[in-house]
Order: sequence, then structure tokens, then C-alpha cells
Amino acid sequence: MSKLMVSGKDLYLNDEKIQLISGAIHYFRVVPEYWEDRLLKLKACGFNCVETYVPWNLHEPKEGEFNFEGLANIEEFIRIADRVGLHVIVRPSPYICAEWEFGGLPSWLLADSNMKFRTYYEPYLDKVDNYYDVLLKKLVPLLQTNGGPIIAMQIENEYGSFGNDKKYLNYIKDSLIKRGIDVLLFTSDGPTDLMLQGGSVEGVLATVNFGSRPKEAFDKLQSYFPNTPNIVMEYWNGWFDHWGEEHHERDPAETAQTFEEMLERGDSVNFYMFHGGTNFGFYNGANFDKVHQPTVTSYDYDCPISETGDITPKFHAVREAVSKHKDIGELVLPEPIPKIDYGKVEMTEVVGLFDALDMISESVQKANPETMEKLGQAYGFTLYRTFLEGPKDEAALTIQEVRDRALVFIDNEYKGVIDRWDNETISFAVPKEGVQIDLLVENMGRINYGPMMNDPKGITEGVRFERQFLFDWTMYPLPMDNLQNLSFSKLNNEVNKPTFYKGNFEVEEVGDTFVELPGWVKGFVVVNGFNLGRYWEIGPQETLYLPGPILKKGENEIIIFELHPSENKEINLIDTHKLG
Repeated sequence: MSKLMVSGKDLYLNDEKIQLISGAIHYFRVVPEYWEDRLLKLKACGFNCVETYVPWNLHEPKEGEFNFEGLANIEEFIRIADRVGLHVIVRPSPYICAEWEFGGLPSWLLADSNMKFRTYYEPYLDKVDNYYDVLLKKLVPLLQTNGGPIIAMQIENEYGSFGNDKKYLNYIKDSLIKRGIDVLLFTSDGPTDLMLQGGSVEGVLATVNFGSRPKEAFDKLQSYFPNTPNIVMEYWNGWFDHWGEEHHERDPAETAQTFEEMLERGDSVNFYMFHGGTNFGFYNGANFDKVHQPTVTSYDYDCPISETGDITPKFHAVREAVSKHKDIGELVLPEPIPKIDYGKVEMTEVVGLFDALDMISESVQKANPETMEKLGQAYGFTLYRTFLEGPKDEAALTIQEVRDRALVFIDNEYKGVIDRWDNETISFAVPKEGVQIDLLVENMGRINYGPMMNDPKGITEGVRFERQFLFDWTMYPLPMDNLQNLSFSKLNNEVNKPTFYKGNFEVEEVGDTFVELPGWVKGFVVVNGFNLGRYWEIGPQETLYLPGPILKKGENEIIIFELHPSENKEINLIDTHKLG
């Protein structure tokens, strides 16, 4: 067997010309029990390859501590793809974008205020090397050159949109090669002069990313690399959503028509995405275009296969386009996964966050407020507490600067929100006896793309009352990954502070369902210890996807952390997803 090779404008695999028809499915956005279902549907659409990113922050959540279990079991995902009969493209670049938290970079990099990333900066490259020593050892046996399904790997991701450090790009390339990666290497960039100049590496196959006008994009690629294969590594057939914006959709017929245009010319295509999945937990990223724009929990992306694994009209339109160019036989699909309405679930127990601090956090005392990263914390919330003596006339409390959203409490009374958007200060007077100030700060997702990615969370500089900086802080890191330590009591009174609610529900038949939270404002939902992700009343997303494998027959537990007073004390488990 010979590996995937370039000969002029064509790709060859095992000495035969091949047109790659590939689709992106991120193993880390799909529960492992459903990997085979999604891959079989990709194959059933007539595709011959699956592509996935590899998020460094999932696999090395704390420096030197590695995770390849459950959602992180990339080896098993690749083995399933092989069994299904798919080639595999892996994109293990340290940075992945992907609307994923910090573009896949681990937050602990930001504990070093001097850290420079995505450049030839040796302290950064040392961290990459330590990660690659572990990751690539797992991937080498799965390379096509070793009898596995991996036919190609990416060096860096859309680097020309970020920088032009060729010494860095060559270092990453060499890092792969010297660890035994001997399959075809490539880069992918936008089809512009700036991006292709900055992101391409001499002697490495260049590919482009776009959503429309393929001839124009490939003409630009050919102007830099005459007689190279036309490969779109990301054909954006849908798009992602930010909180507070409209849900994105793209016309299936138009998507298929653009795709068919490329198939007719013999171009190789990777659909980004073919199946988007879910930003479970706190793994959503954010953009920055004048303001911070956090991505919603759903990564449905308006794909051929929906977030919940459903076959969509886009799937059929795309499959029809493929069928005009090669024989893909009759459509055979896995058994459909049931979607079940389990009805209402009443919250019966409760514990307030301020009462739970000692159960789920260990306090840290410092003169200055520290960022989450310097506290050794990646995700979730941090509570900052200090005492302000009085008396003082009314003045503004300012956080300089908050990332991303803080609830302000004065003597345990809620005063409002200070955030990195429009709400900049809260004013109050201080009585003679002084006041306790509590600031509950939420990390809503580190920026995953562009020049503003150095995005530490929490309080990044300091807190002022009028012009005076406040010192002597007690900080409570709240990563929210240890909620099994909470002690609840019966819900029997009005709750007006950030609160954990708990309820139980019975399941006879296990299937997928959707958490609907009418009257709830902002928070996250955990079912049987699994964090489904965030909800927020501003939408567009109205329900959270709860995959069946998270449930069990018999009694199931749901915990909701709600930041604001809720009109409701129950949720609905329904059989329909509402994305807005």
C-alpha cells in the first residue's frame, strides 16, 4: 500500500487517483456511544473520509495531566471510522479555532503573563513538545503507513489569519515528522494573498477554506501554487450561533449546488461541518468583533446531520449531488434514535451558592484579585470578596477589567451586573459600619479566533471604588466540576441569589431528550454528573440537548445552577430541539 500522495493536480492513494469527499465530525462534541451512528451516516451520504480537529485543552486539562478517556478517546473514534470504511484526516495543530474554548489551547498557558503562543517562543514550544510526545505516540500506529486509516495531518490551522512566523510553522512541521508522522502534511488558510502568504509552508501541501465562490478561491490558490490539487479543507455549509443573535441557516439546494460545482471539476472537498455536535460543559469559544461574542452550547451548524443526529434536507441534497458522480447505492441508515418527552421535572431541593462555598471551593487570599488562570482554574466562575470600610458617599464601583460577566452583591444583596459589554459600573454609598463586596465572575468562553485571543478570565487588573483601588481579597475558585459535594435541603422558600437546584426523574425507556427551561434566566445544567452546557434566556437557543447515553433506567438526577431569581421551579424534558 502506498500513502496519499500529490501528483500534479491530483491525489493518489494506493497508486490510484482519489477525490476526497470528506466531512468534519468532532469526536469531542459527540458522546462516544453515538460515534458509530454519526460515522455510518457520513458513509451513507457517499463520503469516503472523516476529518477531525484535536483540542489540546481537552487532552491536557492541567499541565502534565493527560486525558484520553470518554469524549477524549480519539484512538477509539479513529478505529470506529476505520471499521466503517472511512479514511481519516486529523488536524492536531496546537491551535484549532473550531469555536472551541481558546481555540483548543489550554488555559493554563495564560498563567504565565509573558506567554506568547502560535509563534517561535521557546517556553510555548516546550509545552507543545510535551503534549506532542504523548498525543502523537497514540496516533502513529493509526497512520495509513502503519496499516491505519489516517491519510493526512495538518501542521497549523488558518495560520495566515493570525501571523507570518515561518520559523514557527517549520518547527511544528518538524515536530510531527520527528515523532513518526510520515503521512501527507498540509496547511489550510483563507483564499487571500495575506492568508496564503502567512500560512503556507514550503514543501507542504496548501489547501483553502471558504463557503462560496469556489472557482475564485481555487484560482487564488493556483496563483500561489500552480498545478496543485484543488482542496477545500473547510467548505462552510452552515454557520455557528452567538448568544443574543439569530440562529443561522443555509439553503440546502444552494449548499448542494456549490458542492456539485466542485465535484464536477474533480476538486476534493471537506464539509465543515458534516455533523456539528455540542459544546458540552464550558467548552464553547467566543469571537471578538468590537465586542466579545460567546458561542452558544449547540454546535448544530445547520449541518447535513443535525446536532441530535437527524438526517436533514441538506443531507439528502448533498447525497444526491454525490450520486451524480459515483455509484453510492441505496440509502441505508442506522436505526433511528428515539426522542422522548419525559414531561415536567420539579426541583425539590436547593442550596444557595454562598452557603455552598466551603463545600465546593477552597478560598485563596491575596492583596490583589487574581485571574482564573493564576488561581489554577480553567472554566466556570470565581467569587471575589472584600470588605470596604465606611462611611463613604455614593460612588461607582468599577472592575478593571472583568472577563466576562460579574454579579455584584453588597452585604449579600444583589445590586446588578458589571460585564465587558455595556454594564460598566454600579454605584452605592457605604454606611459607617462598612460593607462586604462579593463579585461573582463568569468565564463565558475564551476567544478562539483573531488578534484578541490573549483572553485571561476573571478580574484582570483590579477593582476601584471611585478612584481608589481595593485590596485584600478572598477568592473562591468555582470550576463547578465537583457538584457531588453539595449538600441540599428542601426547597420551601423564595430564592433570590445564585442557587443550585436539584430534582429527580424516572426513566423507563432511554432515549434522547431536550431540557426546556421556561422562566429560567441564565446558568448551566448537569444530569447524572454530566455538564450539558449553558442556557441563557436571550437565546437564540431555547433547549439543551440531553443525549440518551447520559440517562439510565430508573432514577436520574438533574442539577441546575441559576444565577438570577427564577420564575419557575420546574423544567420540561421534551422531544423537540428548539435552536431559535
